[in-house]
Amino acid sequence: MLISAADCRTFMISRETLTSSHETLSSSIAIGHRVVPSRYFLAPLAGYTHLAFRRAIRELGGLGLATTDLVHATQLCGEHRHSMELVATDSADQPLSVQIFGSSVDQLVPAARWLQDHGYAGIDINMGCPMAKVNGQGGGARLLCDADNACRLVEQVVAAVALPVTVKMRLGWDRESISSPYLARRFEAAGIQAITIHGRTRQQGFQGNVDLEGIAATVDAVQQIPIIGNGDVRTLDDALGMRKVTGCAAVALGRGAMLDPWIFRKLSDHSQGLVPREPTQDEQVNFLVRHFTLMTEQHGERSCTLFRKFAAWYGAKLGIPEDLELRLRLFTSFAEFESIVHEIRARHGERRMNVATALIKVPNGPVERW
Repeated sequence: MLISAADCRTFMISRETLTSSHETLSSSIAIGHRVVPSRYFLAPLAGYTHLAFRRAIRELGGLGLATTDLVHATQLCGEHRHSMELVATDSADQPLSVQIFGSSVDQLVPAARWLQDHGYAGIDINMGCPMAKVNGQGGGARLLCDADNACRLVEQVVAAVALPVTVKMRLGWDRESISSPYLARRFEAAGIQAITIHGRTRQQGFQGNVDLEGIAATVDAVQQIPIIGNGDVRTLDDALGMRKVTGCAAVALGRGAMLDPWIFRKLSDHSQGLVPREPTQDEQVNFLVRHFTLMTEQHGERSCTLFRKFAAWYGAKLGIPEDLELRLRLFTSFAEFESIVHEIRARHGERRMNVATALIKVPNGPVERW
């Protein structure tokens, strides 16, 4: 079933009524029997949150739980090459949860058992992806359209494994069917150990503003399990503000971590009463090299292609001049990467634009028609 926006008002709480009881002085958080050392998590981002990125971010400090890119449940069980790359991990990449998606018990239960049998420590069920290719298969946010089916699915996955099972979802399919508070209460009763709530509807995609009151309503709807806020958290103040306004127990950052890989370190500094540290020039360039090096360990020469998409996110924070950022989006060999890095070190700080290229909206259609 779905509930209407009017029905949801019984769950809603205003920002003014939030009290300090929602906050905690502890930096660690329990998700089932797992204890995560920080309340600031790396959210799954399709195409980005692979092993090399997770490890590079972890080495900077302050990161709690990381979650893989979403993995198709059936392809995971079939051990398809792409799925194996997505769930690749090592001892330096902990704590970790694997996010799976599918539309039925027959898909998700075997995948959950596969993860348990192969030594993974946490399972996250995706009910938030707004992409048509995922929703068209009945997965992702489409599961929000049938609450009873979603709850049956959750119950079966929880019963099938001894691992903590979590869910990531959106506020609802659209503004007329806000279902997250209702579903959160039922998921908790079914044994889900935590819920990450992205503060938009599926209809919004990634447009418009995150609804902090909608996240707060989901927080208020559960009894004990932690609710993890997500969406539009790009700075330290964004993360702290989300916790203060919504009362969420933790915050998951996705794009914010690509815009500023040191954001978790800054949040850790703040939690210890320290002045958040900005990276030095050497740290900025060394991070670029470290991420690429870790990627080559898994993907070899393919890394030259796979790494290009990060350039538009990294350029502004890492002080990369615009012309060198463009070359990073086009390079084809290890030698070319080394040459670009050498020039970045020599010309660091020449950049004129402080906004990440990835955030600049451009017209649709071929470039020559702009």
